[in-house]
Amino acid sequence: MDDKLAHLQMLQGIITRMNGNSFLLKGWTVTLVAALFALAAAKTVPYFVYLTYFPLIMFWILDGYFLRQERLFRELYDHVRGLSRNAITFSMDTSIVASKVANWRDTCLSKTLLVFYGTIFAAVVLVTLILIARA
Repeated sequence: MDDKLAHLQMLQGIITRMNGNSFLLKGWTVTLVAALFALAAAKTVPYFVYLTYFPLIMFWILDGYFLRQERLFRELYDHVRGLSRNAITFSMDTSIVASKVANWRDTCLSKTLLVFYGTIFAAVVLVTLILIARA
């Protein structure tokens, strides 16, 4: 098998895994937030709403990490795609393309993550305020 093609397939596998991780995190976020809302709605322990902040923020940060890694490997894929066949080293070092990708904080606040997690965060804040008003 051609070395360049093998290297590109390895990179594509990593990109696919990072994307899958991001998808799973979003699913877990919705599931946990909904479960904690349901527990809080049972009126036995309404303070479960406050617990939603921790997984929401942690999953947001982790999703930002996976999105940044995916973007780094996409840039590395483009870099390797442009190399000659003799220059293939099978390196997975993304530091050579890191300057082309936003940092982790900026990635967490990117449009894609901000719309998803920001909407859920706003809903959690709204439910928290309703809970406080009822108390």
